[in-house]
Order: sequence, then structure tokens, then C-alpha cells
Amino acid sequence: MKDKLIRIDYNGKEIILIPTAHVSQESAELVKETIRKENPDSICIELDEQRYENLKKPDAWKNTNIIDIIKQKKVTLLIANLILSSYQKNIAKKLKTKPGQEMIEGIKASEEFGINLVLADRSIQTTFMRIWRKMGFFEKIKLFFSLMAMDEDEDVSEEDLQRLIERDNLELAIEDMGKDYPQIAATLLHERDKYLAYNIKNAPGKKVIAILGAAHTPGVEEEVFKKQDVDELNKVPPKSFMGKIVPWLIPILIVLLIAFGFKQNMDTGIEQIKSWFLFNSILAAIFTALCLPHPLSVITAFVAAPFTSINPMLACGWFAGLVEASLKKPTVEDVNNIADDIFNIKSWLHNKFLKALLVVILANLGSSIGTIIAGSKIVQSLF
Repeated sequence: MKDKLIRIDYNGKEIILIPTAHVSQESAELVKETIRKENPDSICIELDEQRYENLKKPDAWKNTNIIDIIKQKKVTLLIANLILSSYQKNIAKKLKTKPGQEMIEGIKASEEFGINLVLADRSIQTTFMRIWRKMGFFEKIKLFFSLMAMDEDEDVSEEDLQRLIERDNLELAIEDMGKDYPQIAATLLHERDKYLAYNIKNAPGKKVIAILGAAHTPGVEEEVFKKQDVDELNKVPPKSFMGKIVPWLIPILIVLLIAFGFKQNMDTGIEQIKSWFLFNSILAAIFTALCLPHPLSVITAFVAAPFTSINPMLACGWFAGLVEASLKKPTVEDVNNIADDIFNIKSWLHNKFLKALLVVILANLGSSIGTIIAGSKIVQSLF
């Protein structure tokens, strides 16, 4: 493993990059050994403030309030984060180590030897939002199902992890990701390479050790000698003009079509309204009922769907999810079991925390399908 260290001379500053696999015990040992041997002035770790606190207090996230998550409209980001972190935890469990153990070793060393610690990574929230804003609707759907298809039972050995830090395999993996999800590859990897490189080369002292996931070391090694616009990398792109107006165009169009229907014939207008309410309500309720929630959650989806579908600022899933989370409050056991339950859709039905999230997703999905069908029926009624 020692020969995997990357040494860079940057304007008289020695930078040592340590490529690691985030769930490898060998990586953790390499970090510990390298820091003791090199005695650096600064240790840079691939963490931001939020992930640093989570690593220091691993049980703090268990206090997550599902109701607050739904109110803040962060359900999708939470699910993606839970899936990825749970996958990592399960691999680490099989290898009898802890996820992020190499980062923990870096933190311990900085405290033990009084070495300056640099949180070199960009805010995870900024990274997620930049990815989300750059992805199209169908790319988001594809990504969600790709994440759900991750096999947490797949056998992973230290030999497999060793191959991850071989540069050729790594570059191939990045290239493959770029083909399927170019926005993710650019934002999750390449942009963060720039951000990490900037903070690493500007870390205090003449000798700096940087503990990085193997995916970042080739990019960081290259970016160290380039200029980076950190302010630009920290910006969250605003919604596009079309992204702002399209959600309003559909309900406005529906209202105009119904008004035109009434102008043509009173019965036509009434039938249009019936179609709107029935398809939205029934499909939202049916989809919500698929996960066997509290009956009031289904009723909430049924009642809310026709109204939230004409208001882009609202979603019936939020209301149904809030009712579900309020009536069936997640227990400590539910939260503790997320890492095991998240990859088994049947377990979502028993885990109250995950079920509340599922209610949000299914209610919104049913309402969206209902909107499409009802909209087509309204158009057909005019001809």
C-alpha cells in the first residue's frame, strides 16, 4: 500500500495524497502509519463540516425528525443519502471495519499530535443541490431506481477494495459513470476534485497530508497545479426559466380548458371537473394504499390530490406523509434498522421511518399519473 502514496511538490510545499477505500481497514492502517512517519503540518480530510460532525457523533442522525424532513421538502435527498450511506455501512460491517475509519484516524492523529486539521471538501448539501438542479426529470427517476437496485448482499473482499485504488480501474469507473450520469460524474467527482485541490494546496505548513477516497486522487493530483474558482463551485444553480414556468403552465392550461368547457356546454365543464377530481384522487389514494399505511394517510392523499395538482408549490405526498409520520411515529428501532431495511422493499412496509417516506413518494406518483390522465380526458372532452 505504501507505493500508492502520491507525493507532489507544489511551490516548495510537499503534498502527500493517501488514496483510500472508505470502508477498508487497510486504508485506515495506512493513514495512521503515514501520519506518524511523515509528521505533517496539516492533515486534510475529505469531509465538510456536516459530515465531520456526523463522523464524530455517529448516532446524532438518529434524532432526525421525519416530519421536519417532509416539511422542508428534503425527502428525495434524504433517501439518496440514506441509500448510499447504508450501502457503505453494510460493506464496512462485512469487512469488520467502520465507514470512514481512515478519516477518523486522521482526526485522531490531528488531536493526538496537535496537527492542524483541514476539512477540505465542499458542503454535501451544495453538492447534492448542484447535482439535482442539473439533472432532468427522467434522469432523476433513473437514478432513484439505480440506487434501489444496489445489491447490499454482494460479497466484497479486501482484494476487491484493493483493486479500487488502482488508477486504471478507477478511471474506467469514472468514465462509466460519466456515460450514464454525466451531471453526477461532473459534480460528485470532478468539481470536488477542484475544491479539494484548492484547500489542500492552501493548507498551512510545508508538509501536508491529504486523506482522500481513491476516486479523487487522480483529479486532485492534476488540479493542484491549476487555478480554481471556489466561489463558483459553491454556488447552487437557480432553477432554469423553463423549470420555473412549466410547473405553472400545466395547471393554468387545465383551468383554461375547463373554463372553455363550461363556455361550450355546462355538462362538458362538469364532466371535466369530475375527471380531474376522480383521476387525481383515486390514483393518489390507490398508490398510497400500496404501502399499507394508516387509512387516514390514504384519505388525505385522496382529498389533497386534486387541489395540490393545480398548485406547483404543494404536493399531496407531503400531506399524506405528514399524516403517516404523525399517526405512526417512527421508533428508535426503526431508525436503527434503516441500514438493514433500506435495500429490501418489504422492509419499507414495516419500518415506520421508511414507510412515511414511501407514502410521500407513492402519493405524489399516483397524483402525477392522475394529472396526466385527467388532463388528457379534459382535452378529449372538447372534441
